[in-house]
Amino acid sequence: MLVVIDPIGLVPMFLALAGDRDAAEQRRIALRAILVAAGILVSFGLGGAWLMGWLGISLDAFRVAGGVLLFRIAVQMVFASYERETKAEKDESRLRQDVSVFPLAIPIIAGPGAIASLLILTGESKAYPLGFVLVLAMTGFVLMLGHMALIVSRPIGRLLGQTGVNVVTRVLGVLLAALAAQYVADGVRGFLA
Repeated sequence: MLVVIDPIGLVPMFLALAGDRDAAEQRRIALRAILVAAGILVSFGLGGAWLMGWLGISLDAFRVAGGVLLFRIAVQMVFASYERETKAEKDESRLRQDVSVFPLAIPIIAGPGAIASLLILTGESKAYPLGFVLVLAMTGFVLMLGHMALIVSRPIGRLLGQTGVNVVTRVLGVLLAALAAQYVADGVRGFLA
């Protein structure tokens, strides 16, 4: 979840969307975005398995699909062409007063990659005692890191600069690519078994 949500990678996007707001407004936007993203992720964590069962989608199929999706995101991160929203979404966000729900909470924080990862991890967690609780707790921890990064986005942006943010994002992209390849391999192995 750390490499998918990418708290440091949220900083430049947050600054682009809310950098011109005063500090109190930025804190309000950051908190609301994280809480909405948490609600979305918890909803998928709790109800995702039921939804997949209802739609007839196996965990192995979701692993392969999620792995392919995450690999696409990873390649974009590594080659610094990472866009978490479409051009139309970006244009609409500039017209909105409140950017906390859209585009920050979804699709930037709780986007398809985070949702896919959470569904895969919660599916795999059933093999371990308290695994499900641990997955949700770690997701909450990563969201707390994301909130802290948003709160201190101006100093982080100044400290790392665009080059530093790009380096962190690219390293996380490589890790995400490896994770995506593992998801696909596990899914294919499950299909073959």
